[in-house]
Amino acid sequence: MHEMSLAEGIRTIVEEQARRHGFARVKLLRLEIGRFAGVEKSALAFAWEIAMRGSPAEGAELEMLDLPGKALCYECMETVEIDDRLAPCPRCGGGRLIPQSGDEMRVRDMEVE
Repeated sequence: MHEMSLAEGIRTIVEEQARRHGFARVKLLRLEIGRFAGVEKSALAFAWEIAMRGSPAEGAELEMLDLPGKALCYECMETVEIDDRLAPCPRCGGGRLIPQSGDEMRVRDMEVE
């Protein structure tokens, strides 16, 4: 399950930020997850609980925010939201789309004390 390694990576970020900014506890962490990131949210939530034990984020709330998938259509030259990497352009129906975003995952922010 790669969600555990993702949660461990988030723990590393939390610990680095706690050292850098001198906070003791994270109350809430907001995580942005792209539609095509391949993250199983329920598995990540489970891994989060385990990986955060003994860290400043132990007991913190994890809020997962969805980011849409976007692609540039070479037919109409518009950047459009897509639900599937292989979907046609929702604007013109063209099939030549280059994904621009949707596979990212990043810590958006944290509420700390």
